[in-house]
Amino acid sequence: MAKDQNNEDYFGPIRRLLVGLIVFALLGIFLIWRIDSPRVERFRAAVLDRVVPSFDWAMAPVTGFANLVGDFQSYAQLAAQNGDLRRELQQMKAWKEAALQLEQENAKLLDLNNVRLDPKFTYVTGVVLTDSGSPFRQSVLLNVGARDGIIDGWPTMDGIGLVGRISGVGERTARVILLTDTSSRIPVTIQPSGQKAILAGDNTLNPPIEFLENPDLIRPGDRVVSSGDGGVFPADLLVGQVALGNDRRLRVRLSADYGRLEFLRVLRARPHEVISDPGGLLAPFSLPLPAAPATDSDAAQVNADG
Repeated sequence: MAKDQNNEDYFGPIRRLLVGLIVFALLGIFLIWRIDSPRVERFRAAVLDRVVPSFDWAMAPVTGFANLVGDFQSYAQLAAQNGDLRRELQQMKAWKEAALQLEQENAKLLDLNNVRLDPKFTYVTGVVLTDSGSPFRQSVLLNVGARDGIIDGWPTMDGIGLVGRISGVGERTARVILLTDTSSRIPVTIQPSGQKAILAGDNTLNPPIEFLENPDLIRPGDRVVSSGDGGVFPADLLVGQVALGNDRRLRVRLSADYGRLEFLRVLRARPHEVISDPGGLLAPFSLPLPAAPATDSDAAQVNADG
């Protein structure tokens, strides 16, 4: 307790002296800085030149902290801008995908418009809704049906060639059996030889050619079109080109793009007239009757007349 009392008696006057000196110095600095005199101004400038540069080391932490705060704020702004740019990039990617899809659809529609068909054909364009391709069935579903006048059996084409035929019509939808389906059999003509054959689907993109009259006249690259026989399809619709398969069989490389069936054109093909009475096409006729042999009475009558 006595030791603490001695320390208090020793440090108390020193503390008061230091506080007085600091107050006196601050008051002197205040007075000097408030005096408006050229001589005092020169003195202030000289003091600043002496003191301020030597305080750079003391201001370094404060300056560094201020720079750190500024850098952190800049980093936060950059992070926010980066997030905004990422969101805009995602939106741009979505717009890009939409633009590409529209471009593809536009190209498909242009291809459909550029197909040259017989002027007697009219058509209905439908959008492919679903693809039910499987190892046992190759077909697609269109968004047109009985309300659009679609009739079972009508041929369908994409922007290049024949795709298949309507097989099943609903009120708002219609199913198309593709040429690649195993149940598809269509008569075709191979040009320029004019050979008749049957294109038989086998669930591959290159169906084989069957029942050729003379295979020696067929060459890879020959044009294959529908023949119109049997009333299945109208004649001269492009099907594809002849190709030699890996199994050494003659096949058809289909012109239609089966990998991107988005729009199909349904041709309003008028069916052939069914002849129910073939005998009615021929005019009736009769053979002349043979002359009867002359008798004695007839000869006498002739002599009498003479």
